[in-house]
Amino acid sequence: MKITSAEFVKSAFAREHWTDDGRPEISFLGRSNVGKSSLLNSLLQRKGLARTSNTPGRTQSINFFLVNESFYFVDLPGYGYAKVSRDQRENWQKFIEDYILERENLMCMFVLIDARIPPQKIDLEFTSWLGEHGIPFVLVFTKIDKLSKKEFSDNMDAY
Repeated sequence: MKITSAEFVKSAFAREHWTDDGRPEISFLGRSNVGKSSLLNSLLQRKGLARTSNTPGRTQSINFFLVNESFYFVDLPGYGYAKVSRDQRENWQKFIEDYILERENLMCMFVLIDARIPPQKIDLEFTSWLGEHGIPFVLVFTKIDKLSKKEFSDNMDAY
């Protein structure tokens, strides 16, 4: 598929801010600092469209990007480590769960995994949770350029 247009539409900090035009959505989710925004920018061929940071927990809203005027890429806050309060982390978790379980136009989730590290409990629990709820997802391994082929192969086999 060729990307002919991509634009940031809105950030949602509450359910009432979600898009409501019925277009299909493909969401991106993973642990904090796994490279969600970098992947989005690469796929959309627009440097800096999705905000990137070296600090975990920067994405604190659900961000909607309209692609080819026909569907959305949706950047979700990362799960796991972030320098925020426990209450804030729990609020994000509830917000993300509500989005995942209630979006009728959510077609698929891309779950990003840092290929440099072996399977983490939080990633395995999250993907199991998606499966239990019948949410279609694809694992996307990031940061593979920082591994040898053997290291990458070993971590892939573990999944």
